Amino acid sequence: MGILEKITEIEREIARTQKNKATEYHLGLLKAKLAKYRQQLLEPQGKSSAKGEGFDVMKSGDARVALIGFPSVGKSTLLNTLTSTHSESASYEFTTLTCIPGVIEYNSANIQLLDLPGIIEGASQGKGRGRQVIAVARTADLVIIMLDATKKDIQRELLEKELEAVGIRLNKEKPNIYFKPKKGGGISFNATLPLTKCNEKMVQMILHEYKIFNCEVLFRDDCDSDEFVDVILGNRVYMPCLYVYNKIDQISIEEVDRLARQPHSVVVSCNMKLNLDYLLEMIWEHLALLRIYTKKRGERPDFEGGLILRKGATAEHVCHVIHRTIAQSFKYGLVWGRSAKYSPQRVGLHHAMCDEDVIQIVKK
Repeated sequence: MGILEKITEIEREIARTQKNKATEYHLGLLKAKLAKYRQQLLEPQGKSSAKGEGFDVMKSGDARVALIGFPSVGKSTLLNTLTSTHSESASYEFTTLTCIPGVIEYNSANIQLLDLPGIIEGASQGKGRGRQVIAVARTADLVIIMLDATKKDIQRELLEKELEAVGIRLNKEKPNIYFKPKKGGGISFNATLPLTKCNEKMVQMILHEYKIFNCEVLFRDDCDSDEFVDVILGNRVYMPCLYVYNKIDQISIEEVDRLARQPHSVVVSCNMKLNLDYLLEMIWEHLALLRIYTKKRGERPDFEGGLILRKGATAEHVCHVIHRTIAQSFKYGLVWGRSAKYSPQRVGLHHAMCDEDVIQIVKK
């Protein structure tokens, strides 16, 4: 029996098993086996055949956004509208056959937008060019799932399922579980709070399935067995996702209102250029980028050449962006903006910056 058959068999057994207290250990073990087989499916086996046209696009700009969706939902039209790049678009499916990059210039930042070929159901198992598309999506900072507003909600569920199967977790935080394999001493299990979704017995069964008999496990959050399996595998990607419903000019206003009220969702019409400004705002918000402006002593701030940094950046990150040697000679910084308690505030290297802050660096 091949890996695909084993995966199908386990999925069938999970579907027909009732969820209750008596079956939770059995289901937890089945899910652990399923994750293990999917991992084997993704890992290349043996020597690969002659290389075809790859999707490898060099990462550029301040952030990378990947467009994913079924064929003919308007991904290429969106790329053509938002960027100066031309991607072939037509009314038939599979117009785009490779990865086409474009650049969005917004709030002084260059955001790389990747138009990926349409994926089909079963992409995570290698159907179509699904694996290549998903491999590029794993390198992005944000995933935009393009959906056809005229079709049912099942398309969104199918795409989420395909991305979940290859270890891409959308709009989820990394599980707060400490896991460290050891050479001896058995399994040491602890939790800092009462667990309702998982317990020590379940953890031991999952670890034995992965042939791990010596390790330290500490649950700092009430996580379930699936999240614990993700921590063991250690190759999961947690990234923000934006659901973009295209072709809203072809549906009723009530349906547009329903779709727009869903979390992380934006409704647009690429052909009629409707709501694209709000889409750019939401892309910026989900990427969580910061614009930091610099100021020289006795001069006005330089609002033309802002520095683009990630959320959580400190004054030290600002120094590294300007020049790698500045942090070594840093004495203090003067900050104006939302991160300052008063203007200007004298700060150290570990001061957390906010969007549109102004900083003046004073050297030793």
